[in-house]
Amino acid sequence: MATLAQKLPYTHPFAGGYPYRGSQRLPSDPDALTYLAAVAAADGAPVETAVAVAVDDFFRGMKADGTFSAIKAACLLCGARTLAGALVPLAGTAPTNNNFVDADYNRETGLVGDGSTKYLDSNRANDDDPEDDNHIAVYKNSTGDTPSAWLVGSRDRTTAPVSHILVGSSGFLNRSHAPFVAINTSATTGLRATSRSSSLSASAYYNSTLTAASVSSVPVSTSANQFIFAFGTPDGTAFAHSNARIAFYSIGESLDLALMDARITALVNAIGAAL
Repeated sequence: MATLAQKLPYTHPFAGGYPYRGSQRLPSDPDALTYLAAVAAADGAPVETAVAVAVDDFFRGMKADGTFSAIKAACLLCGARTLAGALVPLAGTAPTNNNFVDADYNRETGLVGDGSTKYLDSNRANDDDPEDDNHIAVYKNSTGDTPSAWLVGSRDRTTAPVSHILVGSSGFLNRSHAPFVAINTSATTGLRATSRSSSLSASAYYNSTLTAASVSSVPVSTSANQFIFAFGTPDGTAFAHSNARIAFYSIGESLDLALMDARITALVNAIGAAL
């Protein structure tokens, strides 16, 4: 007869400490395991194995797509057990939390702003990525958000934004003076992103649709950090706070936004199914 110890799952030496049962899948991508270990340290306990496998699939998928290396600053704002765990970066430097508390965080759906005081400073400046090789992205998980509020963005002048994604009719900017896609995205959820790989054009992604436009890039004259849930200014002031719920953000070099959408949507859905 099997003993109790024999019946219990054991810790597989190559699975990041996750319990191992028979043929059960386990996380094994080195970058995913490093991230999951940091999240566990912040949370005080590992996430569930199914959540860990979903994260592993995301890392593996982005690498297979050739888009992982373009992500320079990112957080998965869902899945972790605590807000502290959610602010562990997937890539790059951890964001600075301004006024978010534990009650603002939901493991399945993400972190929600208040439209007034709460925002994240990504600690990545608007000139850390090349003028004609950049992206910003958020996965918005709410509808009915406050119009004329920024999901992510920064500017380098008093009146001219550099890059932003707005809830409201101004839509998307990418190193430009004026919106190149003007659409109100408050009624829908999913990935909102813009990418530029040329000095003459940029793309916006929303509602599972990629829209390209002819819009020339504008050189950055003053460095400002990209903020999430608000708009960052050169003096570090947050402007036009959002009350949206965001499950993911990414900042970095240009990439295929449709491929990113497929991977992050699968990850968010898998986390929701696991919890």
